[in-house]
Amino acid sequence: MSPALATLDWNHAWDWFNDAPIRVVATIVAAVALRWVLHRVVSRAIALAISQGDRDKQGRAGRVLAHAAGWDVERHRQRLSTLGTLLRSIITFVVAGVAILTVMSLVGIPLAPLLASAGVGGVALGFGAQSLVKDFLSGIFMIMEDQYGVGDVVDVGEVVGTVEDVSLRITTLRDANGVTWHVRNGEILRVGNKSQGWAQILVDLPVSYDADVEAALTALDRVAAAFAGDPAWSDKVLEAPTVLGVESISGNALTLRMLAKCISGEEFGVQRELRRRGKAALDEAGISGPSPLAIPPGTGGVR
Repeated sequence: MSPALATLDWNHAWDWFNDAPIRVVATIVAAVALRWVLHRVVSRAIALAISQGDRDKQGRAGRVLAHAAGWDVERHRQRLSTLGTLLRSIITFVVAGVAILTVMSLVGIPLAPLLASAGVGGVALGFGAQSLVKDFLSGIFMIMEDQYGVGDVVDVGEVVGTVEDVSLRITTLRDANGVTWHVRNGEILRVGNKSQGWAQILVDLPVSYDADVEAALTALDRVAAAFAGDPAWSDKVLEAPTVLGVESISGNALTLRMLAKCISGEEFGVQRELRRRGKAALDEAGISGPSPLAIPPGTGGVR
């Protein structure tokens, strides 16, 4: 028998093996099991919230109102999935950190100096990475509050554009000129979302000063009623357009105004269609447009 084996205290070795390694293994197994259980709970909660949201939005009226309030089903799913991923990452980080510290304590590594050094380093990192922490926290709250999502047209102060990507640190926008903007979430102090909720549009139709106003308004009332009952457009408006009446009077024209509420993103199409139908209805009723201003003789239109 070798001298090393002869001097080995087998009882002490067995006690050590029976104590620390088993506790280490038990800690790791418990951490893995706890992480799996918590991830399972988060996944089930997210799936339940998504299915509940899908059931709440069934039916044409429900879909229109849901879209009008910014509760699009696919967007709802994306937001909940992002929150689920964030929660699972936090759970993994916390469980792994506690497990590592527990294992280090079991094998006899002193934690006090390590925690003191980590505290000093954390303070230094906190001062140096304030903007980074601010960006991440702002991104978390933006996602949780559903302030905007991919595809929305937003005004963040410095730029107005379509959201192409939202992460915890950066929001990517593309403006009307095709320029891509990468905006840090911590620098966004206000957000104007032009795609969330409903939009209100105004349609002005000028007619001749001498036109029959009552006949013109009656024709536009028929247009509003027919528009709300048209299957091609009824899912895009929240209610029948309203004929407000005479908006303004100028030297040679009266301006008639219509108002409509529609789901966001459809306002330009609804506005163009109402203007086209209003023009056709006024022509059919014999209501002419304003005549051009007369130019005094000899001026040639130039002063």
